[in-house]
Amino acid sequence: METITKCLNEWNATIEALGQGKQSILIRKYGTNVKDFLLYPTVSYALKDDYLDSFNEDYKDFAKENTYPNKKDSKIEVKYYAKVEKVIEKSSSRIGTLNDYHIWTREHVKSYLGKSKAQVWILRVYELDEPKFLERTRGMKYANVSEDVSLNNIKPVLSDSEFKNILKGI
Repeated sequence: METITKCLNEWNATIEALGQGKQSILIRKYGTNVKDFLLYPTVSYALKDDYLDSFNEDYKDFAKENTYPNKKDSKIEVKYYAKVEKVIEKSSSRIGTLNDYHIWTREHVKSYLGKSKAQVWILRVYELDEPKFLERTRGMKYANVSEDVSLNNIKPVLSDSEFKNILKGI
C-alpha cells in the first residue's frame, strides 16, 4: 500500500479550486523538488479583511464559500493529493497568459510576484479515496501530517484528455 505524509500548505479556497478542476496551476516565486504531496488547507489569508479581493470576480462567491476547511478539534480535513507534472518559468510580465488556469486576480498575482519570475507548478490533482482529518507539523511551505495517508484508489480530478488539453494550453 502506497502512503504519504508530506503536505503542501495552501489556502483552502485554492485547494478546493484545484480539487474541483477550476484551477490546475500554482504560481510561486520558487520551484520545488518535492514532486508529490497532500494539499493541506490553511486559513491565515482569511484573517485579512480584503482577502476576497485576491480572487477573480467570477470566483469570489466560490472563494467565500470555501474560505475555511472542515475541522474536528485541532484536525483539518484533507481531501486531495497532487503531483507536480511540470514546473515552467515565466516572466512576471507574461503571467497574464495563464489567467484561465487559476482563480486569482491579475493584481494579486502581480503583487505576490513583484519583480520575481513566476515558477508555475502544473499539478495533476487527485481526490483521496476517503478524506481524513489530520494535524500537521510546523512548516511554512511543506509539512508532514500526523499519520500515513493511503494513496490507494485515488481518482484524478480531471480526465486524461482534459489534463492533456491544459498542458497544451499552457
